[in-house]
Amino acid sequence: MADILLPHPGAVERKSIRDVGFAAGIVAILSIFFLPIPAFLIDLGLAFSIALSVLILMVALWIERPLDFSAFPTILLVATLLRLALNIATTRLILANGAEGLTAAGYIIGGFSKLVMSGDFVIGLIVFAILVTVNFVVITKGATRIAEVGARFTLDAIPGKQMAIDADLSAGLIDEKAAQRRRRDLEEESSFFGSMDGASKFVRGDAVAGLIILAVNIFGGIVIGATRHNMPLGEAADVFVKLSVGDGLVSQIPALIVSLAAALLVSKGGTRGAAEEAVLNQLMKYPRALFVAALLMFGMAIVPGLPLFPFAFLGGVLAFVGYAAPKRLSKDREAERARTAEAEERTRLEAKNSVKESIRTAELELCLGKQLSARLLASHNELAVRVAKMRRKFARQYGLVVPDIKLSDELALPAKGYRIKIHGTAVAEHELRIGDLMVITGEGARPDLPCDETREPAFGMKAVWVSQAFVNELKRDGFAPVDNMSVLLTHLSEVVRNNLAQLLSYKDMRALLERLGPDYKRLLDDICPSQISFSGLQAVLKLLLAERVSIRNLHLILEAIAEITPHARRAEQVAEHVRMRMAQQICGDLMDKGQLKVLRLGHRWDLAFHQSLKRDGKGEIIEFDLDPAMVEEFSSDASAVIRRTMDQGHQFVLVITPEARPYVRMVVERLFATLPVLSHLEIARGAEIKSLGMIS
Repeated sequence: MADILLPHPGAVERKSIRDVGFAAGIVAILSIFFLPIPAFLIDLGLAFSIALSVLILMVALWIERPLDFSAFPTILLVATLLRLALNIATTRLILANGAEGLTAAGYIIGGFSKLVMSGDFVIGLIVFAILVTVNFVVITKGATRIAEVGARFTLDAIPGKQMAIDADLSAGLIDEKAAQRRRRDLEEESSFFGSMDGASKFVRGDAVAGLIILAVNIFGGIVIGATRHNMPLGEAADVFVKLSVGDGLVSQIPALIVSLAAALLVSKGGTRGAAEEAVLNQLMKYPRALFVAALLMFGMAIVPGLPLFPFAFLGGVLAFVGYAAPKRLSKDREAERARTAEAEERTRLEAKNSVKESIRTAELELCLGKQLSARLLASHNELAVRVAKMRRKFARQYGLVVPDIKLSDELALPAKGYRIKIHGTAVAEHELRIGDLMVITGEGARPDLPCDETREPAFGMKAVWVSQAFVNELKRDGFAPVDNMSVLLTHLSEVVRNNLAQLLSYKDMRALLERLGPDYKRLLDDICPSQISFSGLQAVLKLLLAERVSIRNLHLILEAIAEITPHARRAEQVAEHVRMRMAQQICGDLMDKGQLKVLRLGHRWDLAFHQSLKRDGKGEIIEFDLDPAMVEEFSSDASAVIRRTMDQGHQFVLVITPEARPYVRMVVERLFATLPVLSHLEIARGAEIKSLGMIS
C-alpha cells in the first residue's frame, strides 16, 4: 500500500504557536484601550511601532510587484490599531501624571519633546502641524486617489483579461496550470487594489485622530494641571503642551512612514522590480538628461550670491553618473544576453536529450560518415552558403520554401558515405572518394588517366573518379571535374526535387496562403472550406509538386480551383483542371531553346489506354483496367524509345490524351521518375512543338 503523507508534528506545533501568538498580540493591543499601562511598557510599544513602520517601508521598497505584499492592508490595519492604542495609553498617562514632568509618559515622548522642540513648545506645534499637513494633504490624499483609480481600472479590466487568458488557453499558448495561475493572480490583483482603496481610509483617519488627540491632550492637560494640581496656568500650558506635542510627534512619524509605504506600493502600478531598480535604472537610462542637469548645476554654482560647493558637487555627481551609467547599462545588457543565451542553450540541450526530442524527426536530414563529416565541416561556411543558394533557387523555381537541412553524424554509415533522409526515412545514399574528383563521362570518352568507374548519384550517369592531382590535365583535355561537395549537393538537390510533395506540410501551405494579397485572401475565404477543405487544397498542391509543376503562381492556381470546385471535388480532378489552366507556365518551364520537344503514343497504345478506361452512366471514369501483360509490353516499348531519345541529349515530354494522362504517368514514373507527361490540353497556345517520334 502507498504511504499516506501526513504533516510533520513539529510543523503543526509551530503553526499552532504562531496562530496563538498572533491572536494574543491582537488581544494585547485591544487591552491597551482599557487597561492602565506603565511608562516602560509604553516606551517599548512606541519603539515597536517605529520599528514596524520602518520594516513596512523597507518591504514596500524592495518588493518586485505590489501583489508580493498583498498582506499590506491587513498589516496597515494592525499598525494603525497599535498606534491608536498607544495614543490612548499615553493620553491616560499625560493627563494623570503630567504634573510630574516631561518623563511622565515615558522617556521616548520626553526625548522627542526635547529633541524636536528644542525646549520651546511653539516650535513643536509648528513641526507637528507641518508633519500632519505633509501626511494628510500630500501623501495620504495622493495615495488614496491612486488606490481608488487603480481599484476602478482593475475591476473594469477583469473581463478583458479573463477573455485573454481563455484565448491563450484555447490557442495552446499556455496550459491549464498556467491558466489557473493567471486567473488566481487576477483575482488577487482585484482583491488587493480593492482592499488598498479601503485601507487608505485608515491612514486618513489616523491623521485626523492624531489632531483630535493632540487637542484633547493640550486642553485637558491644562485644565487638570490648573484645577487638580494647582499649577500656574503658564506652567501647566508649558508642560502639557510639550508632552502632548511629543506624543503627537512620536505617533505621527510612524504614521508618516506607513503612509509613504502605502503611496509607494500603490504608485508602483505595472512597474516590476524593486523601487531602486524601477526609479534609478529609468533615471540613468537617459545620459543626456543627466548631462543637462549637471550643466544647470554648474551654471547655478557660478551665479553671484549662491554657494559654489553644493551646486558644483551635485553637478560633478550628475556628470559622473551620466558618463558611467551607459557603461553600466551596457554591461548589464551584455550580462542579460549572456544569461538568456545560457538559458536557451540549457533549454535546447534539455530538449535535445528529452524523450520527446528523440521521437521527433527532421523534415530533411543529411547524415554524414565520420571522414566525410570531418572534411565537409572544415568548410562549413561554404557548405552553408551553397545550401542557402539551393534553398533560394527552389523557392524561386517552385514557390516552396525547402525546410532547413539538419546535418548529423551517423556511425552506421561508411566513413566516406552519406545518407539523405526525409521525415526520418532514408531515400538516397552514396559513398564519395575523399581527395578525388568526379568526371561525368556518360557515353563519351574517358580521361586517359588512372581512374575508377562509378555512377553519378543524382542521375545515374556513367562517371569516373580521378585523383585531385590530375586536375590540370583534366581541364586541359576538356573535362569538367566535380568536387565532392558539388556531387553531394547536386544529389541532395535532385532528391529534394523528386520529393517536393512530401516536403509541403500543412503548416508550410498555410504560410504560403498568408502571403497572398487581400483580394486573393477573399477568394480563398470564398472557396475554403465551403467548396474545398484546406487539406483538400494541400492535396491538390501536392499532386502538382509530385510532377514538378511549380506552385509559385499560387494566385492563378486558386483561380483555377475556384472554377472547378463547384463541379468536381476530388483532388485528382481538381489538379487536372489546374494543370490545363497552367499550360503556359508548364510549357514555358519545359521548353528547350524555345521549342517544346514531344514524344507521342502510337495509335495502338492510344487505343489500348482508351479502351482500358471504364466509365459510369454519367461518363465519369471509375476504373483503369489494362491487362498486366499489356502493361509490361508498354513498359518495354516505352523504355526503349525514351532511353534512346534521352541518349541523344534531348529535353522532351510525353504527350497523350487528357483522360489517359494520369494512368500513363502512373506507369511511366516507375521507369523514368523525372519524365514530364502532358495531355494535349496542357500544351500552351502558340508553343512551337517539335516531334521526336512516338511509342508504337
